[in-house]
Amino acid sequence: MSITGGDVVNLGSGLYAWLPPKRGWGLANCGLLVTDRDALWIDTPYDAVLAGLFLAESRKLLPDGVDIGRVIVTHANGDHFWGAGVLPGAEIIATREAREHIHYDPTPQQQHALVAGSDPATPLGAYLARHFGAFDWSATEQVMPTTYFTGELELTVGDCPVQVTSLPPAHTGGDLIVHLPVQRAVFTGDIIFSSTLRQPGDHPVHWAGPLGNVIDACERVLATGAEVIVPGHGPVLDPAGVREHIGYLEYVRERAHALHAAGVPALEAARRVIGEDRYPALGLPERLVVTVGSEYRHLEGSAMPGVLQVMSEVAEVARETEAACTGGPA
Repeated sequence: MSITGGDVVNLGSGLYAWLPPKRGWGLANCGLLVTDRDALWIDTPYDAVLAGLFLAESRKLLPDGVDIGRVIVTHANGDHFWGAGVLPGAEIIATREAREHIHYDPTPQQQHALVAGSDPATPLGAYLARHFGAFDWSATEQVMPTTYFTGELELTVGDCPVQVTSLPPAHTGGDLIVHLPVQRAVFTGDIIFSSTLRQPGDHPVHWAGPLGNVIDACERVLATGAEVIVPGHGPVLDPAGVREHIGYLEYVRERAHALHAAGVPALEAARRVIGEDRYPALGLPERLVVTVGSEYRHLEGSAMPGVLQVMSEVAEVARETEAACTGGPA
């Protein structure tokens, strides 16, 4: 599998979105704000190859003498963060809470070794190779934010105001949204994984939760009055699309709570929600293992498991789901 560069979408008034050409793990949306004096990235691609492609596209849009001086990281997952290494002099802005998630995830080189070294005969090894094998972090050093904040951060890029708001734990423990009032746009990070009839997306994956916080974050996006919403993954939405996404989140929360009340274990609950097939157009249904598991942890007060344990369960359920669809052995 090879991954080509994204499509650059002009959102107006110097704002652009870089949208990967397909859905899947690690293929995140990014943003570029250009003025006559300064430029800003909102998130970065996953590896240096994709980040280099985004940088090349960005430079085509920069006025002479203007560089990309800052990167706002909506959260610390590598697919929004690790590409910042292609801008070695840039200020990297994240929430204080994002530091915890940086230490939860593997480093880029640890992840590269894991993907390259896992046994493809095992469910986890096969899953990692299939969904992450096209990325290359072999020479990627761990990048770290240079500026941390909590609450609200007001920036100016050229004459454009940029309002950055940290959120309670939702997708991760260190999420933020970026509101650009002049452009009437919001970049949400992975608070929203979008899908439309013309361009179906994937099931969301939420590592922190609870889902009530994710829903509240979506409501905060709507409260900005923005007309253009750029999610972490999937097509650009309008406010109606965000409300449809809230409906999905409410469904998953209701089912998780009902199954928990019935004494169904978290992994089996995820299997049952997948089996209901309420959203058949969405890809990667196995990611419900993560989201339902996160909701159960809040209901039970249990600790967050290691990422390898979680991904092993995701891979096993993916194998079961694919076997059920094809009629093959599980």
